[in-house]
Amino acid sequence: MNIKSYTNSMLKATMLTLLTSTTLYAQNKPSRTHIGLVYPLSSNGRHAPLDSNTFSFNLIAGVSAAEDGFTLAGLTNIIHHTSKGVQIAGFSNHIGQKAEGVRVAGLLNTSGESEGVSVAGFLNKSKDMKGAQVAGFMNLAKKTDGFQLAGFLNKSNDISLQIAGFANLADDVQGLQLGGFMNKSKNVSSQVAGFLNIAKKVKGVQVAGFMNVADSSDYPIGIINLIKNGEKSLGVTVDDNLTTLLTFRSGGRILYGILGAGYNFKNDKEVYAFEAGVGGHVYTSQAFRLNLELAAISLDSFKSGEYLKTSIRILPAFKITPHLEIFGGPTFNYVNTNTAEGRKLTEKFISKWDSETSTRFQGIYAGYTAGIQYIF
Repeated sequence: MNIKSYTNSMLKATMLTLLTSTTLYAQNKPSRTHIGLVYPLSSNGRHAPLDSNTFSFNLIAGVSAAEDGFTLAGLTNIIHHTSKGVQIAGFSNHIGQKAEGVRVAGLLNTSGESEGVSVAGFLNKSKDMKGAQVAGFMNLAKKTDGFQLAGFLNKSNDISLQIAGFANLADDVQGLQLGGFMNKSKNVSSQVAGFLNIAKKVKGVQVAGFMNVADSSDYPIGIINLIKNGEKSLGVTVDDNLTTLLTFRSGGRILYGILGAGYNFKNDKEVYAFEAGVGGHVYTSQAFRLNLELAAISLDSFKSGEYLKTSIRILPAFKITPHLEIFGGPTFNYVNTNTAEGRKLTEKFISKWDSETSTRFQGIYAGYTAGIQYIF
């Protein structure tokens, strides 16, 4: 065999093998520096989508197979496979598979899986996330082992903690949902919302500015609580000031909310009464219960002046029938009013403060409340 021909053949085979290997495995190349303007105007040129880098800096946009160090782009980073370390972009970061470390974008972060921290001015989106998502507007994930913090909305299937300015949506929440307006989940430990909570099973506390809805929730704190395995009642109450109210009590096995409206038969002007509060069943037996309530009653004429009474009530309750209950007991009350009728409603005070420079009057006194209610 001609030695020269054999040598040429071996060289050609070796070059072909190297080229093929470069094409197939370029994305796994170790530590590289990638600097450029925008693809393909960069140090990696047209091969940039196949290259793995340790350091990347692109004035406009960067494209690569993987990053395992520091990545910075004026507009966007596009990483087809995985990323580790820190990715920072003025507009967006896009990682096709798993992202580990820290991602910071002015608008958007997307990834297949996310581990670490994602911070975006508008949206973070990933399939599975371990760590934290922080967004100015919205966070989206299927399964989350960590927490989501958003200015408007968080959504995830499974998660430990959600905090949103408007709403949180999830299936199973191991910890807390804290929403400015509402929270919704299937199974949750605790929920706190400015207006509404919705869940199936709540292990801890539901706190809402207006309403809680659940299949099972023993500790709802809201004005209205629609609990499937809980209790609701319509009743009539009267207190020592002859304020008579039609009331709606609703809640779980332990805590409940109070909402009422009625009329004061002692006043001539401030006669329209409104009540809101919370209560709890301190002791429960088959025919007897001891309830503790914290409630506020306002009297109004819809013209001028105000009367507000805040009360702590200790109310023994007896069931006449399985659905009919009578209750009554002492109350300890704090009164704040600037009306002449409000001063005269109560004659004896434990302590009172009468301002010499204004019409404001404050006082503490002991009274009573009694009523009857139908439980359903």
